Amino acid sequence: MNHDPLRISAVAALPGQRLHLTFEDGWQADVNLSGWIENTRLFKPLQDAALFAQAKRGEWGTSVVWVDDAIDMGADNLRHLATEQTGGIGHERLIHWLHDNQLTQEQGAQAIGVSRRMLCYYLRGARPIPKTVWLACIGWTAQNKAALTKAALTENDERFALAA
Repeated sequence: MNHDPLRISAVAALPGQRLHLTFEDGWQADVNLSGWIENTRLFKPLQDAALFAQAKRGEWGTSVVWVDDAIDMGADNLRHLATEQTGGIGHERLIHWLHDNQLTQEQGAQAIGVSRRMLCYYLRGARPIPKTVWLACIGWTAQNKAALTKAALTENDERFALAA
């Protein structure tokens, strides 16, 4: 049976606006939601400890629900947040990196020196993202922004020379 790392199998509310989450792949973590609750209008009602304690697994394990059709949080966001809070690199960082750099999965995999299949595992949250992979993303971005900036400056120099 294939266990989806972005589906929750169990949830328990803990003191301090924290949840203990168990995902279908067996990974468990406590996630602190106090910052989200404090800073997000939708989650403000969860400041009430009695309401927060009503956290339950949403249908199919794709969310944690407090009030049906009103207050819930997606399992993928919770997995990302829990990963980040435990010192890992959440899969959403990689998704944003691809988007911000306008890269396809194939281009992204080539850029950081991994197979497309492995990149897909990272993007799905099926495998933890090694720090070396994230550092390769940061390095690729820095290197390519420098190259793009240099190309833009060279293009501006050429336009200036033609205008003169």
